[in-house]
Amino acid sequence: MSQFTTEEFKKKLDDIHDFPTLYMFKFIVTEDKKSEVKALFPSSELNYKPSSKGKYTSVTARVMMQSSDHVIDIYKKAQKIDGIIAL
Repeated sequence: MSQFTTEEFKKKLDDIHDFPTLYMFKFIVTEDKKSEVKALFPSSELNYKPSSKGKYTSVTARVMMQSSDHVIDIYKKAQKIDGIIAL
């Protein structure tokens, strides 16, 4: 989210999506951080795809989001995970 201010990102989300909506989050983390990403989505099923060398894992979550503010809250929590990459 560093390329956008929170306000710009919120506006873009509101322009693109009609909330509530099913929103897809995608992150890349090291294997030992998967549980921290899972904690962001306690009641959701996540899909994991390891990298070819197994050092990183792509984590995808499809979650019903009530508003752009809820999406932004998830990204803010995710930023606290050391080494996470949001796609």
